[in-house]
Amino acid sequence: MATRRDVLSEVMQGLAEVKAHREGKKMPISVPVLTFEEFELLPEEEGIRYELDEGSLLMEPSPVFRHNVIRQRIASRLRDFVESHDLGFVIEEMDFRLAHNTVRNPDIAFVTTEHLKKIDLDRTPVEGTPALAVEVISPGNLAQDTVKKVHQYLSAGSQAVWLVYPALQLVEIHDFHKDVKGGHVREVREPDAIEESKLFGGVKFSLPLRAIFHIRKLR
Repeated sequence: MATRRDVLSEVMQGLAEVKAHREGKKMPISVPVLTFEEFELLPEEEGIRYELDEGSLLMEPSPVFRHNVIRQRIASRLRDFVESHDLGFVIEEMDFRLAHNTVRNPDIAFVTTEHLKKIDLDRTPVEGTPALAVEVISPGNLAQDTVKKVHQYLSAGSQAVWLVYPALQLVEIHDFHKDVKGGHVREVREPDAIEESKLFGGVKFSLPLRAIFHIRKLR
């Protein structure tokens, strides 16, 4: 078994590789294997997001401007809706422990009132999965990794996962169904709107895609 120093050495090497890729340098990326306890001890690194994928440490650079704008727009609409109907809370970039050695950090998460009652508000990661996880997909995200992440959310108890594709201007919605691996899948494309009520106890939520995808540049 690797010592604490060995593990941290691997992590720091991984961080160096991620930074090199951000600067356009070609380096092979190694994937350190950690326990949850080791994951909790990782040092914070500005501009790097950590996730634990069934023991494999994932490190991603901070997202680009467009990604952040889209995330903030969705989160703002969801937050206003959820809080106005007293349904729970909407939070951005929060760590959730989905399984023994799996920690995910969705761009946006909707946590129900019932789940909030069980959460230690002063501890991270949050135990359990959000009712809704929203992931804004970047060009560098691999399809196989995204599919795996969706399965992890739904298997852990999420009711839905929204995959937001800025380049395609569409949202892929995965709704939990116990008899369907990966859940039921439906696509919403501009100029249509995301419309959801089952997830929110029968209260209807609507979000036109034009309101999140279009960014007007100032001249």
